[in-house]
Amino acid sequence: MIKTNFTEESDIRKIVQKKGCFSVLEYSKDISVSAESALTAYFASEMNVRKKQVFADLKGNGVILQAGAMQMMIGGIKAETNVKGAGDLVKKFVGSKVTGESTIKPRYTGNGLLVLEPTYRYILLQDMAQWNGNLVIEDGMFLACDDTVNMKVTARSNISSALLGGEGLFNTSLQGNGIVVLESPVPEDELIVVDMENDELKIDGNMAIAWSGSLNFTVERTTATLIGSAASGEGLVNVYRGTGQVLIAPIANNKNIATPSKK
Repeated sequence: MIKTNFTEESDIRKIVQKKGCFSVLEYSKDISVSAESALTAYFASEMNVRKKQVFADLKGNGVILQAGAMQMMIGGIKAETNVKGAGDLVKKFVGSKVTGESTIKPRYTGNGLLVLEPTYRYILLQDMAQWNGNLVIEDGMFLACDDTVNMKVTARSNISSALLGGEGLFNTSLQGNGIVVLESPVPEDELIVVDMENDELKIDGNMAIAWSGSLNFTVERTTATLIGSAASGEGLVNVYRGTGQVLIAPIANNKNIATPSKK
């Protein structure tokens, strides 16, 4: 039998999220600092830049992790790769090159605590049921999921969205049932959630970080003519049509926001 204080909350760490077997442990402040770095660590914590660790409480179930994400296996947990042969390895290698995701994603099963490496990125725990079992995500966001979720590479439906949308030729599609752990560029409170029912959403830039696989994504001009689009100053927009949901992170992508003038 193994006992650990890892999941015990204290003055400096709390469990701030939990879905399924996954939990997020957040450190309210970093006390393992030197005198020279203490000031930076203090203000980082005040601005919500805090270290987080995801862990999974396995009870006979299995989870899949991003390669290199595992820090500790506490208890009777074993790991295996998701490669079924030479042909499957080639297929996964090609998929990794077009999406930016790692080729090998190990699967962990057994009983115990599976602890992931700490990160300063923001964690999103998503239930695939809320996405009707089909979720498309931006490259590099995947961190972990239940092994009941399948990861596939999806190609753009038309050449305009592939070349002009800023989303790339391919995206990572998650399909199935279970919980998915994503690393977001912004905290959940800053995300804009748009629920659509037979409607459309137009975004100036690649600010959408996740969307329902049921939505049709294209890139179009803001007006009917090229001259009109140029005159409007907007040009091309990413368009999502159909029924589903979109998560938008406008704060992280707004690079051209005006800075206050100095007096």
